[in-house]
Amino acid sequence: MTSGRSFYITTPIYYPSDLPHIGHGYTTVAVDTLARWHRQAGDDTWMLTGTDEHGQKMLRAAAANGVTPQEWVDKLVTESWFPLLETLDVANDDFIRTTQPRHEERVQQFVKALFDRGYIYAGEYEALYCVGCEEFKPEAEIVDGTGPFEGLKVCAIHSKPLELLQEKNYFFKLSEFQDRLLELYKTEPDFVRPESARNEVVSFVRSGLKDLSISRSAFDWGITVPWDPSHVIYVWVDALLNYATAVGYGTDPETGEVTAEFARRWPAYHVVGKDILRFHAVIWPAMLMAAGLDVPRGVFAHGWLLVGGEKMSKSKLTGIAPTEITDVFGSDAYRFYFLSAIAFGQDGSFSWEDLSARYQAELANGFGNLASRTIAMISKYFDGVVPEPGAYTDSDLTIQKIVADAAANADAAVERFRIDEAIAAIWTIVDALNGYITENEPWALAKDEATRERLGTVLYTAAEGLRALAVLLSPVMPASTEKLWFALGASESLGDLHDQRLREAGAWGVLRPGSSVNALSPLFPRVEQA
Repeated sequence: MTSGRSFYITTPIYYPSDLPHIGHGYTTVAVDTLARWHRQAGDDTWMLTGTDEHGQKMLRAAAANGVTPQEWVDKLVTESWFPLLETLDVANDDFIRTTQPRHEERVQQFVKALFDRGYIYAGEYEALYCVGCEEFKPEAEIVDGTGPFEGLKVCAIHSKPLELLQEKNYFFKLSEFQDRLLELYKTEPDFVRPESARNEVVSFVRSGLKDLSISRSAFDWGITVPWDPSHVIYVWVDALLNYATAVGYGTDPETGEVTAEFARRWPAYHVVGKDILRFHAVIWPAMLMAAGLDVPRGVFAHGWLLVGGEKMSKSKLTGIAPTEITDVFGSDAYRFYFLSAIAFGQDGSFSWEDLSARYQAELANGFGNLASRTIAMISKYFDGVVPEPGAYTDSDLTIQKIVADAAANADAAVERFRIDEAIAAIWTIVDALNGYITENEPWALAKDEATRERLGTVLYTAAEGLRALAVLLSPVMPASTEKLWFALGASESLGDLHDQRLREAGAWGVLRPGSSVNALSPLFPRVEQA
């Protein structure tokens, strides 16, 4: 049973020439968590990720390795990018590759539609091009080189010399959409988030838009321009279109209407790194407007992960592979740490010391210990059967209110794409329950038969709080919450964890007294640091 609301969300389409690092993982688990939340809330959810496999940089890398471009991208995707999804426990619905026929054919249809509508024309172009960015660079991103590159113009992002390219290209009339884009940002203030990203985009568009070169003729590793096979489509145009082609952009050959899948899914939410914001918040909606299609529902730009104060870079040897973390702490700890320790939308610094400290304090000692001792006390004092609660006291009712408020506040935070705030709201349950157990001392209540009913109420309250935590945290930490769900005996009495409705998680009294708990090994085992 779904809510009927469509929620289509995408990661950026990753350029697979470099090995995935924790920055790629951060984006992917954020989108996966948002998708899991909406899916479990009953929304008609679809999560897309994938790889952008064309372009000059890929062509050169393949040549340097003595293989064809297709062989090169097949190797990268199979050996590095597919395994990343398993490493981080990502439950994507689709993975698109821009070398797939389903994508290439629909890209040609889209570009031909723009051409037929009069938005594409031929012209001469000369500008400085960054192969690393696959982009003709604006003046603001061109700097003077230093050291070995002194006297040259270099890319402000990659710090590598730019190439002066002069070609006959096809151009998209981006400049015609300046007013329409500004009106979009005005009437839909949440189209670009956070506010700092919106302000940057508005300022950029107000400064004036130039028409966009959308083809290249100097190489052939790309999708052929349908009316001129001597040109291939600019890699960024090709890449942006994946969000539409993956969900069936095009028309039904029998009816002439848009495909049912596209009508069901589109438009999408896009989560991207702030360095590619302009492509997604300026060029992409303009392309869709030109094609007569709905613009995306929104673009959320998250910040960079910083290591040693710098954005991660393969060339600077600051890239960290996700497996370096998951092999030690596990995938759930990876997901929890990056999604809770960084305000989503802002830059965040990574350090092993901070990760280790949060793992021990919040996961092992906080959540994990709460789960272990609650299950252990039910096993010890009630022979492993969830007790029937008695009359509730004020302290019990306080817990019930905290659970209800946490569920509502977390859902509201997810609607704002603030996963960090959602986790903080949920964590009020962890802190409250730990304090509740300390205050009520069930081990002391167990010594007197006269307080047995009170003991049952306290342990039921703790177990029911854990039931809510398992549901609410399952999009963030799917592996550990599944273990907890089984330990609570909820699988037998309530069914699969992922069938539990998130927006109903704050209701009280769902866990059934009389159900049997199961042994629970530590959710977050002690990690020995070298």
